Amino acid sequence: MHSSNLIEIVVFDCPLYGWSRFGLSLADRKEFLMLVVKLPDGTEKEFNQPSTPGDVASSIGPGLAKAAMAAVVDGNTVGLDYGLPSEGAVDLRLLTKKDAESLSVLRHSCAHIMARAVMRLFDGVQLAFGPTIDGGFYYDFELEHTLTEEDFPAIEAEMAKIIKEGEPFERIERSRDEALQVCRDMAQEFKVEHIESGLADHEMLSFYQQGEFVDLCRGPHVPNAKAVGAFKLLSVAGAYWKGDASRQQLQRLYGTAFFDKQSLDAHLERIEEAKRRDHRVLGKQLDLFMISPLAGSGLVMWLPKGATIRTLLEGFMRDELSKRGYQPVYTPSIGRTELYETSGHYPYYADSMFAPITMEQDEQYILKPMNCPHHIMIYKHRPRSYRELPVRLAEFGTVHRYEKSGELSGMTRVRGFTQDDAHIFCTADQVASEFQGCIEMTQFVLKSLGLNDYRVRLGFRDPESTKYVGDEQLWNNAQGSLVEVCQNLGIEAEPEEGEAAFYGPKADFVVTDCIGREWQLGTVQLDYNLPSDERFGLEYVGADNSYHKPVMIHRAPLGSLERFIGVLIEHFAGAFPLWLAPEQVRVLTVSEKSEEYGRSVLQQLIDAGFRASGDFRAEKLGAKIRDGQLELTPYMFIVGPRDAEQGVVSVRDRIDGDLGGMPIAQAIAKLSDEVKQRAVRKVYSGSAGLTDRGSTNEY
Repeated sequence: MHSSNLIEIVVFDCPLYGWSRFGLSLADRKEFLMLVVKLPDGTEKEFNQPSTPGDVASSIGPGLAKAAMAAVVDGNTVGLDYGLPSEGAVDLRLLTKKDAESLSVLRHSCAHIMARAVMRLFDGVQLAFGPTIDGGFYYDFELEHTLTEEDFPAIEAEMAKIIKEGEPFERIERSRDEALQVCRDMAQEFKVEHIESGLADHEMLSFYQQGEFVDLCRGPHVPNAKAVGAFKLLSVAGAYWKGDASRQQLQRLYGTAFFDKQSLDAHLERIEEAKRRDHRVLGKQLDLFMISPLAGSGLVMWLPKGATIRTLLEGFMRDELSKRGYQPVYTPSIGRTELYETSGHYPYYADSMFAPITMEQDEQYILKPMNCPHHIMIYKHRPRSYRELPVRLAEFGTVHRYEKSGELSGMTRVRGFTQDDAHIFCTADQVASEFQGCIEMTQFVLKSLGLNDYRVRLGFRDPESTKYVGDEQLWNNAQGSLVEVCQNLGIEAEPEEGEAAFYGPKADFVVTDCIGREWQLGTVQLDYNLPSDERFGLEYVGADNSYHKPVMIHRAPLGSLERFIGVLIEHFAGAFPLWLAPEQVRVLTVSEKSEEYGRSVLQQLIDAGFRASGDFRAEKLGAKIRDGQLELTPYMFIVGPRDAEQGVVSVRDRIDGDLGGMPIAQAIAKLSDEVKQRAVRKVYSGSAGLTDRGSTNEY
């Protein structure tokens, strides 16, 4: 008998001895074992028969087997019933209720529970898709009954019954032809169409069954329905099959779910707080902006107070740009189609651009969808020397994108918006320092607005995708530069494949507002492709008198001014810090006897550069103060006969209340210092008062 056979017999007959006794490496062990599972703590478990993550949990202990909700295998979230490979090695992490990934799995399972309840209550239900989304899930249905909030109690009651029964979610795999027949037998027309078209290249498909409910789904799901500790239906809206307005009209039912009721209650309170902060409501109440259906959906018109905020932000940014060596430029609002074909934007983003305008001699123009091709032409208009580089061109450029009407949302999703856009043309040796400068400027801008809670997301190329242009080595160099810059700045940034722009990797700033919502705002993007000969053929003359290709950096610390200010309205709940408030001070008179003195105080404020107004109406002081509070005025200077005699004002602070009497010069100096520091003292949290705070699972 050969020694290798002897080892095989000993190992399989006496597994408790372990492989280490024989001094075998992982590579050697693969010859004898079907699968090696590597756990996060470095432990390795060996399986010589078909296994699942559930089996791994059971092999560790009954407590973990009961607590496990799902697993992450080689970076992919899967169910506990997922079939692990029969050989080789995998990294596996078991997920419990404490892991963030488990919540998405739970919510997807609850979407199935909701769909099952709807099918129990109503006849002729056609199922479309039911994915998870931020904060919850939805399911699209076609049925004769029009769903309203009045149906929610009955649906929720049926869902509660399903959860109480605690039936498991069972995965069933079928060949494509078998799956088609299953869906035809269930008379689920949308599923049949999706298999025939959207899943045409899938040889095997999966279903999940829970009791009488069967749905085409790739999963994953929690082990059984009892994992859903608390849930709530939120709203119902219209939708189109596969988002196509020319297809069937569907009903979209939204909900959310958690492992416990306490988390659900906190989430529902955040939803109510978000409603109170809705920038569309506050924008109207505070007279900041408007959108007129006659002028055009998705086109923001800035009212004087909103325009003041925007002007202040632009002025702040222009000062910073000047200090950091940027040169201002302006470019047209339209451009020839060929310009965007050369850049590569037209084939990639044609669906989100407005239709071309045909001019004489069949020339076609497009409303400018982005600024970068125009800035490239400015760089290219004359020869460049390495001595000039970096060239930094900046513009508050207005662009237009065609967004579907159902996707428009106030200022945060529009069809026309202005970007604080800039493009840097530099040498390869300058890339790291220039990219770092862009990151630091974005950090400075966010800090100046009290937006200190953010993370940096690196968008990298998906090596399996064909949408990205340019040489692979250039992509690797660019991605490596981003990682290095973030490391030098002490920024923990996780790369996400598939999130890059088609021409290069990027760093996005994802800001968390004061009630915990995330917003993607500023961005910095690295680009070796648009300057290439395949695109615009940009050049500069180097120290060796030869021609070289510059590298291009795209950056926008605010992103879209419309979106950014919409987010600020919600973050501050309309109560802007003093330096940014459209009205900073309001002078209130106790009675008509003090009007002359009040007007004198108002003029001193205006002369000192404040945006101030006076309320000299013959109204009670309490009513005037209440109006100032409702309009979120940062400071009120109250004047009466005694104040006039002493040359003082009674200062009322929006945050700290009554500050007592102060000489006018002292009060003005206090406010001037606050403006100079761009202080963000507190963030208004709506009903909670003032607080200190500076994926789709379906096929």
